[in-house]
Amino acid sequence: MRAVDTNILVYADREEAPHHLIALRLLRSLATGSEPWVLPWPCIYEFLRVVTHPRVFFPPTPIQEAWAGIEMLLESPSVVLISEGKRHRQVVNELLRTSSLSGNLLHDAHIAALLLEHGVAEILTADDDFRRFPGLKVTNPFPG
Repeated sequence: MRAVDTNILVYADREEAPHHLIALRLLRSLATGSEPWVLPWPCIYEFLRVVTHPRVFFPPTPIQEAWAGIEMLLESPSVVLISEGKRHRQVVNELLRTSSLSGNLLHDAHIAALLLEHGVAEILTADDDFRRFPGLKVTNPFPG
């Protein structure tokens, strides 16, 4: 299974974002396809935080509109939502023990831990920081 990172959600939502059309087509393809795909809960919250923040986008996306977009994705019969499970503590412990992490990288570590805990092998993202987590394939769907 492949997971979708926050930047894909943001780019798909905001027309002025780089790679907007590619991200929008990608999400539509995943949401209407039959192959399971993963949406981590932390990415949903981060998406809502970013697109509704007036210092990030002007005008910001109204929260109701941002949530409506998420609701549409959640209606996809192929989406798999993931959050912390019974093995989360163990996976986080291993990541923190084997990787040099601090500050803002801990948010990415949280997402990586969720993916590894649930056996998700790949993340679709423009964020190269995910490459530091062993066992996780990082695919950037945008041209270089």
